Amino acid sequence: MYIINKHGKPLMPCSPRKARLLLKQKKAKVVRRTPFTIQLLYGSSGYKQPVSLGVDMGTRHVGISATTKKDVLFEAEAQLRTDIVELLAIRRQFRRSRRNRKTRYREARFLNRRKPEGWLPPSIQHKINSHIKLIDLVHNILPVTSVTIEVAAFDTQKLKNLNIRGVEYQQGE
Repeated sequence: MYIINKHGKPLMPCSPRKARLLLKQKKAKVVRRTPFTIQLLYGSSGYKQPVSLGVDMGTRHVGISATTKKDVLFEAEAQLRTDIVELLAIRRQFRRSRRNRKTRYREARFLNRRKPEGWLPPSIQHKINSHIKLIDLVHNILPVTSVTIEVAAFDTQKLKNLNIRGVEYQQGE
């Protein structure tokens, strides 16, 4: 259970009992069901604890955890889409078949090959947007003071066999 003050700024989590009492006394209203978040309808003292947010970035899964010194306040694991490349390949096939039809009214297109500045492939853009969306979700319900993002590429074959080199990588798992 999370509390947001009357101005929409995040406060600290509360117990289910306290949330139930605030809702019954009409001192709060429900803002979001997942995660369950209530908004106070009166002014509060604004007491906040420092909350640190940890993000484990992965290619298929994103792990996110918000903690104080004593408690874990929020944990989530998001599964990212992995079908974007295949869907784009199907779309490309439809586009090519459409272009190869003999239609006299279709104008020539040959000067549209430049990518805009800062362009990323759609699959990578989706992963970046998903990470940002998850971090923003936690920022909206908790007063996060620090964010730690874990970005690491592990050589799993090197963990199993320290002497692996060159062609041996192709012969492993």
